[in-house]
Amino acid sequence: MNKTILILHQPVPEDAGPDEWDVLDQVEAVEGELKKLGYKPRAIPFDLDKKGFSDRIKKLHPLCVFNLVECVHGDGRLIHLACSYLDHMGIPYTGAGSDAMYLTSNKVLAKRWMRYAGIPTPEWVVPGKPVECDLRFPSTYIVKAQWEDASIGLDGESVVTVNSLDELLEMLRLKERNLKKPCFAEHFIDGREFNLAVLASDTNGTQVLPPAEITFDYADHMPRIVDYKAKWIEGTPEYEGTERVLDFPPEDEPLLKNLEKLARKCWECFDLKGYARVDVRVDKQLSPWVLEINANPCISPNGGFWAASVKAGVPYQDMIARIVSDAFHS
Repeated sequence: MNKTILILHQPVPEDAGPDEWDVLDQVEAVEGELKKLGYKPRAIPFDLDKKGFSDRIKKLHPLCVFNLVECVHGDGRLIHLACSYLDHMGIPYTGAGSDAMYLTSNKVLAKRWMRYAGIPTPEWVVPGKPVECDLRFPSTYIVKAQWEDASIGLDGESVVTVNSLDELLEMLRLKERNLKKPCFAEHFIDGREFNLAVLASDTNGTQVLPPAEITFDYADHMPRIVDYKAKWIEGTPEYEGTERVLDFPPEDEPLLKNLEKLARKCWECFDLKGYARVDVRVDKQLSPWVLEINANPCISPNGGFWAASVKAGVPYQDMIARIVSDAFHS
C-alpha cells in the first residue's frame, strides 16, 4: 500500500522574515510525526514556475498532501491556489478546501459572509468601495491588510482614532502606500482577545479545543493588539508583553461556552476541514466579535494550536493523525 504523504509548503527565500521561516518548523514537526505514524513523508515547495513540478507530484503518487502552503510568491491572496491545483489533480489534501480557503483568506469577504450568517463581526470599510456598515465617529479603528495573516502589516500605528470617514479613508490610503497591499479598517474592539482552535474529530465531527486568551502587559500608550513584533520579533516589548493564558476562573465559564458555540458556527458556516482557528475580541459588555478565521493556522510545536491541543489531552501526534484522517472525508 502506498504510504507516501507529500508535505507541500511555500518556498522560503533566504531573505524571508520570521513569519515565513516558521513554515519550515511546521514541515519538520509534521514530517517527524508522520514517520511515527507509519507514513513516508516527502516535503517539497509549491512552485508552479518550476519545470517538472507537476510531473514530480504525479511520480510520487501520494496518498494525500499535507497542505502547509500559506502564500504564493509572497502574496497571501494566492493561498487558495495550492488547494485548487490539488483539486485539479484529484489528490486529497489536509485542511480547508479551495472555496473555504479563498473565503477566509479574503478578510473583507469573510466578514461579509459572517454578517449574512449572523456571526458578529466588527463594522468595516474598504477604500474605493461603497460603505456597507453603519460607521461611528468619532471612534477607534484598526487598519489591516485585506489578505495577509501572521500579523503582517500590523504595528503600533495600526490603531487610529478618527473623527470622520474622510479622515479614516486617508489613513487607509497612507497604509496601503506604505504596505503596498490592499487594506481595510474595522471598528476596534477594546477588550479581551481569544483564539479558538478547532480540530476534526472521528467521534463527533469537530472538537473545539480549550480557548486561549492573549493578555497584554504593555506600556499605556501601546495598543493592546498582537502586531507583527508581538508575534515574531523576540526581545521587543510587544513580544515580551504578550502571554497566552489557558486557565480561567469559574466566572468566565458562560463566556467560554459562548465562544465555543461561536467557533463551531464559524466552522460550519465556512465548511472548514481538518483544523482551523477563530480569532475573537470580547468587548466590555462581554459580547464576542469574530475578527477573522484562519483555515490554515500555524501548527508549530509550542505554538498556540499545539498548546490548545495539549491542554485538551490531544498529543501532537494524535493531532496530526486527525488532520490526515479528515483529508479523506468528503
